[in-house]
Amino acid sequence: MKMFSANIEDLRTLYITNLKKALDMEQKITDALPTMIEKSTNPQLATAFKDHLLQTEGHVANVEALVRNATGDADTETCKAISGLVTEAEDSIKDAKNDTGIRDITLIAVGQQVEHHEMAVYGTLRNWANILGLTEDARILESILNEEKAADKLLSSISDGVNMQAAA
Repeated sequence: MKMFSANIEDLRTLYITNLKKALDMEQKITDALPTMIEKSTNPQLATAFKDHLLQTEGHVANVEALVRNATGDADTETCKAISGLVTEAEDSIKDAKNDTGIRDITLIAVGQQVEHHEMAVYGTLRNWANILGLTEDARILESILNEEKAADKLLSSISDGVNMQAAA
């Protein structure tokens, strides 16, 4: 699997290409979260997903502004990794039986897989922005990264109770 396109000649181009992929990623997550909210039976989990949807909408706006600043438009490039994770999530949600809490466990697992991907993306983009001297970009990316880390931590906390309930 190819991580980067063949036309990447310098760090700035790599940074912009991956910002565009981050924008696509956030847009796809925004589209997927309503289903995750709807399929959650645990009220704390549903609330966590609702809150994260609001954050994600803010991430879309922030990343879109970064892309627009760098290129003059807000074009995206397909994030194949998030496309795969969303497909896996959709399949897992369909397959999980709800009567034992398995669906909520599944939702948490796929949510954390997405969060971990986002943390990797934003950590990398923040580092590249720092190297390129894009201080304001780095600050925005660090803020998004911190929100993704907090979302992952919250899902871990919720999973403690949900996993035990499903195992009982």
